[in-house]
Amino acid sequence: MQLHSNIIGEGKPFIILHGFLGMSDNWKTLGKEFAKAGFQVHLIDQRNHGRSFHSDNFNYDLLSQDLKEYCDTHNLKDIVLLGHSMGGKTAMLFASQFPDYVTKLLIADISPRFYPIHHDAILEGLASLDFNTLKTRGAAEEQLSNYVSDHGTRLFLLKNLYWVEKGILGLRINLDVLTENVNEVGEALPMHSKFEGDTLFLKGDKSEYIAAQDEAIIKAHFPNAKIETIANAGHWLHAENPKDFYNAVINFVN
Repeated sequence: MQLHSNIIGEGKPFIILHGFLGMSDNWKTLGKEFAKAGFQVHLIDQRNHGRSFHSDNFNYDLLSQDLKEYCDTHNLKDIVLLGHSMGGKTAMLFASQFPDYVTKLLIADISPRFYPIHHDAILEGLASLDFNTLKTRGAAEEQLSNYVSDHGTRLFLLKNLYWVEKGILGLRINLDVLTENVNEVGEALPMHSKFEGDTLFLKGDKSEYIAAQDEAIIKAHFPNAKIETIANAGHWLHAENPKDFYNAVINFVN
């Protein structure tokens, strides 16, 4: 099964991986900017997300293997690889398993360590969307607001809504499988995984996903890693401060 992608521009291949419950469309605006800078940008939907295939199986080994098959199918070598959150974990594992494919690795607001499950309310809220009765995006958002108080997070989640057919809404994500395997999302990078190429970790200054004590584990897995902070940004640093995020990425990859 082949991953769905949106390919923009020409030049050196630059792959971007979204986070949990996200999709490639989340990166379209920045993807166009990276394409203008001379890259062929591949915005990928990971399995069970976006327009990619649904599968009962879901873990980082499979996500990494999916990416390798994608690279082989598109004959991509010497890639720039950027992953956010869950996509960052996929990118870390891929770079450690297939280092010859990656020239520059960028990880947005996630560390190699284990994270406890913290998506319960979001998954409950998405599961509560009954599309037999909810016929508009506004009605879906109102229902979701009972579980997710933050407006920006609701809008991010509701990007998964689409018209299955006229008058019938649905979710693109494979919600049942992602809920069943949500523990996989927080899994730590395997202990002996290592990538010695150029690596940049970007953290939001308002986010707690990369803490000061994470520097040691980052350096253990990625000895040539730098860590840079994006100001005025939380976990969705690329959306909250796209200008500084773009500049940090371009300065690193060039």
